[in-house]
Amino acid sequence: MSRIILHSDCNCFYASVECALNPALKGKPVAVSGNPEKRHGIILAKSEEAKKFGVKTGEAIWQAKKKCPQLITLPPNFSKYVEYSKSVKEIYYKYTDMVESFGLDEAWLDVTGSTRLFGNGYETAQKIRSRIKKELDITVSIGVSYNKIFAKLGSDYKKPDAVTLINKSNYKHMVWSLPAEDLLYVGSATKKKLNSLGIFTIGQIANTPVDILKKNLGKWGQMLHSFANGNDTSTVALYGETSPVKSIGNSATSPRDLKDITDVKIIMGVLADSVARRMREQGLSCMLVSITVRDNSLCSFTRQKKLLSYTDITSEILSTALALFKESYSWKKPIRSLGLSVSELTCKDSGTQLSLFEDNKKRLRQESLDKTTDALKNRFGNFIINPAVMLKDTTLSGFNPKADHTIHPVALKIG
Repeated sequence: MSRIILHSDCNCFYASVECALNPALKGKPVAVSGNPEKRHGIILAKSEEAKKFGVKTGEAIWQAKKKCPQLITLPPNFSKYVEYSKSVKEIYYKYTDMVESFGLDEAWLDVTGSTRLFGNGYETAQKIRSRIKKELDITVSIGVSYNKIFAKLGSDYKKPDAVTLINKSNYKHMVWSLPAEDLLYVGSATKKKLNSLGIFTIGQIANTPVDILKKNLGKWGQMLHSFANGNDTSTVALYGETSPVKSIGNSATSPRDLKDITDVKIIMGVLADSVARRMREQGLSCMLVSITVRDNSLCSFTRQKKLLSYTDITSEILSTALALFKESYSWKKPIRSLGLSVSELTCKDSGTQLSLFEDNKKRLRQESLDKTTDALKNRFGNFIINPAVMLKDTTLSGFNPKADHTIHPVALKIG
């Protein structure tokens, strides 16, 4: 018997929540954005009405208002978005206990065992869609399929407020004509590699000999070949089986353009301190460090590095981030914003293997220093103790992302 997997995606989530909280905004072009006075003037989310004017996530507010002069911009209200996300998931749990979150606004559901109660997958999805719309006044698009990859493609297939069925009979017709980058895990770098091989659609991935994909993409080539042919067998996590935290990160748009490595060290130092402290508070350690760099022309890139062993040590995270930056940036333009995140998380109490290639006594001293620093900051405030480099420009270091961090949807695309 085939599984019945749903992927539910809240449409224009941040903007939809704002419209649900203030019905007077409904039917108008609305965008949730950063603070232009603090140079955080980027569109974070937009309503369907704003989309019709060509407003795009990630562009500057002035660019969006040039396309849509009547655009209503609102500051983000993350506590409300988290609250709505929890309410949506409570509805999911009425239909199955197998719910796996994919950020605040997306989730997979395995409803295979619920068909006798709620009908087939399509019928169950329609009930969930209608209930969320009635009870929370926001809409979702739901994909129904026999695996997680095709279910996610289904939720993207038709928006907003829709249910799309992709099964073993129709997937070649529905999926194979889609662009290769629509497949989960195909990021911009992978897209370029595929395009260089003459591969532009999911169907072409499916029909390319797997040896060619493996030769050019390594293990990801074999994985993408399986996904494109509908052979994903990954399970939906049982409620409570996995931690909802997949990654921890912070980003900052600087009050002035960053012009040299000292400026970068200051901002990265603040971000690393916040990310590491948040990890330690949750009893987590990471294996992967990622940075995002955006220059003053709004061009950006992301780089990541896997560590030798799990860590929650501030200095290790910072040194890895700075090494990634130095390897990747040539200073052709000043920098507008930086981001730092950690992933591949594990519970620190679960125990980790010591590395033969690291000074473990030094690591223990650094862990002790972090604990002392955390205690001082928790008692006397974030600015009570910091590295000397932070004093070189307090306009750059004088912010506290830990107290007011941005919540980002988790993205698992691998470029």
